[in-house]
Amino acid sequence: MLAKDIMTTNVVTVQPDATVDDAVRLMLDHHISAVPVVDAQGHIKGLVSEGDLIRRVRTTDGPRRSWWLEILGGMNESARDFVKLRSHRIEDVMTRDVLSAEEDTPVADIARLLEKRRIKRVPVLRAGRVVGIVSRANLLHALSAIPNEALQVPSDDDRDLRKRIDEALKEVPGAAVNLINYTVDKGNVAVWGVADSDFEEKAIRVAVENVPGVRTVEVQMGRLPAWSYGI
Repeated sequence: MLAKDIMTTNVVTVQPDATVDDAVRLMLDHHISAVPVVDAQGHIKGLVSEGDLIRRVRTTDGPRRSWWLEILGGMNESARDFVKLRSHRIEDVMTRDVLSAEEDTPVADIARLLEKRRIKRVPVLRAGRVVGIVSRANLLHALSAIPNEALQVPSDDDRDLRKRIDEALKEVPGAAVNLINYTVDKGNVAVWGVADSDFEEKAIRVAVENVPGVRTVEVQMGRLPAWSYGI
């Protein structure tokens, strides 16, 4: 099984010239905790996460670092901290050295990367452009959907079916497609994520069932409180 078989494909992104407020609003509106930063062509430039924003939550009148620490640490570090904490530009706040994976990267390699580097997610690239995200949640859901067998490489038919399901879900009114994921195994589809209501969950099920080639559909959708947002 490869990254493209489990990744979330409806990726919310932001451009480098956007503001921090823009990123915060996107994260709140879409219930996500990180946003890839891409240029006009979709090439990855960085990532803005909760961690980047939490560092900004400091009192401006807090204690200043000792002068001797500034000398030992170097003035460049102090200036860099100032930019990270005070700038309103995404390009100043984002993490630039972003670990990523190609869409044909084996899932096992991504799992090892997340564990080794202690990160929650990796953008998935195709020719340098962001086409998806694989998070810890994606890995756990994929494992739970296939509990008694290894993560096998899907057939070409299943991969084609996954693309058609992706398009079908975009037609569900009001569905937060970036919070929905699914696996396909011999035409059997397991869908998970969050929905705003029972009606929306049923609409998601119907959309998948109506895709030609789908044999069975298992839907396990949670409900997300209005104040929270996910991985």
